[in-house]
Amino acid sequence: MTSERREVVGLEGVRFRWPGRAEDTVSIDELHLDAGEHLFVRGSSGSGKTTLLNLLCGVHTPSSGTIRLLGTDLSTLSAGRRDQFRADHVGVVFQQFNLLPYLSTLENVTLACSFSGRKTSNAGESAQSGDVKASARQLLESLNLSPELHRAPVNKLSVGQQQRVAVARALIGGPEILIADEPTSALDADNRDRFMDLLFRETEAKGCTLIFVSHDPQLAERFERTIELDPIVDESEGAA
Repeated sequence: MTSERREVVGLEGVRFRWPGRAEDTVSIDELHLDAGEHLFVRGSSGSGKTTLLNLLCGVHTPSSGTIRLLGTDLSTLSAGRRDQFRADHVGVVFQQFNLLPYLSTLENVTLACSFSGRKTSNAGESAQSGDVKASARQLLESLNLSPELHRAPVNKLSVGQQQRVAVARALIGGPEILIADEPTSALDADNRDRFMDLLFRETEAKGCTLIFVSHDPQLAERFERTIELDPIVDESEGAA
């Protein structure tokens, strides 16, 4: 008996063009991702990778076409409701991790729940105690960050440890979608491979749909699906 497939991400006829530009920055005819799928988005600088992520997060709205997340057409939501939808259902691992240096490791992880009642509820249930901090501690320990580091200022951690905090923050509260925006770009090969092993292990354990963006072609072989974004050539600029 096969398990039922559930679409998590659906893009149809999506175009995005910045005002005053002659060419679309993003042009995707069709893209569908089911629960638990891993997608690699490859593209060089200027190919629209960050713009695509902002479209998926609801930060930007497409010039045309439809973006559905978990069955919700983002164009039907106001800007405020898109922000709340992202807070409730999406986790993000940023290129520079974007951890707050004046907060502890534990506080950085639980911060994601401060903006989402859904994530707060889910985190409490996963700890079986209703305690978001207990859930964060369990997640950090599963990522091999020992308890004595939980109260340490995050800027005192090594790069590898900060990676783990960033993953924990993105995963707390059970988001259905995890977006990783070039988080390995500043890492050497060994640290990059360890980070990818960690990310795959955790997203598979949580059943997250992973959208991973990078310009590194060596990472593509680890993913079951890949799309490539071509650099945008704007004919309105630099014409001879």
